[in-house]
Amino acid sequence: MSLPDPPSPAVRAQILATEHWSLLGTRSTMWSEVMSRITIHLTVVSASLVVLALVAQASGFGTPFTVLSIGLASAALILGTLTGVRVMNASHDDSALILGMNRIRAAYVAIDPGVADYLMTSWEGGRAGLMGTYTMGLQRSTLSHVLGSTSMFVNVVNALVAGTLGALISEAAGASNAVVAVVGVLCGLAYLGAWLEYGRRTFGVRSTAG
Repeated sequence: MSLPDPPSPAVRAQILATEHWSLLGTRSTMWSEVMSRITIHLTVVSASLVVLALVAQASGFGTPFTVLSIGLASAALILGTLTGVRVMNASHDDSALILGMNRIRAAYVAIDPGVADYLMTSWEGGRAGLMGTYTMGLQRSTLSHVLGSTSMFVNVVNALVAGTLGALISEAAGASNAVVAVVGVLCGLAYLGAWLEYGRRTFGVRSTAG
């Protein structure tokens, strides 16, 4: 019994293209869901500020305002942290999808080496290939890419909420204005620093996985 002939390069390219579009569709759906989560988070934070402004106009900045502001800030921080976790997981999944598409492009190049001159994105694995696709082949600073990322945006918003919550709690405990300011800044920086370190370690793991 003879073995079947191997598929032609055209059939291989068609199979790879199907997988490529599947990964692209998954990536698009994932980020659409993530952006919806971020929109909900920002809406809740904005609504909390409106509620606090109305309460302050109605009853001033007394005990009810302090209790309500601490409660809303806590709720916003919890929601924001959950959103940050989702964004971080999505970034991890996005890296895996990009590395998968890089492998598919490597197969394209193996089928037709001449196509390599026309690819803007990378067909290599590892961190170099990952960043090559993220930056579309352009020489772009990794720092600017990190600072402009969705994860950084969410973490900065959450850090502001964390700092505000720390300041509100310290003020409710009777601390002086100077202490309140220091506690607020330290809480915000600690929250942001913890997430940046977690993101750095996670990126280091996933960028070497390809």
